[in-house]
Amino acid sequence: MSTLYQTRATATGGREGGVRSNDGLLDVRLAMPKALGGKEDGTNPEQLFAAGYAACFQSAMAFVARQQKIPLTGSTVTGVVGLAAQEVGFKLEVALEVETQGLSQEQAEALVATAHQVCPYSNATRGNIDVALNVKAA
Repeated sequence: MSTLYQTRATATGGREGGVRSNDGLLDVRLAMPKALGGKEDGTNPEQLFAAGYAACFQSAMAFVARQQKIPLTGSTVTGVVGLAAQEVGFKLEVALEVETQGLSQEQAEALVATAHQVCPYSNATRGNIDVALNVKAA
């Protein structure tokens, strides 16, 4: 398979530095969260991961809905990412809170399950991070 898209982002200074994409569209200050002893005057890797996963997952849902002609009229996806200590180092804890419009609960759960198989973030984390899927149809 050929690569459909590729980008670059460079971090300097770790959690107390910054990160910038090669095109300059992403250029953010990084800071340690207050919960970890920081000033929280910038974003952090967990927030960036939560934002990226939520956006990517919502796009995967829309892709699946179009392909399967599912009458999805709207949705929101909230990424919840936690940093946890483990025996050696740290690990991420992830949940996706999904709300759909235009679907029954059963349709919404089926759509989310299929999107979880399609989403690049889900495919990258599968087997490494447990991802809880919380689905609510409205």
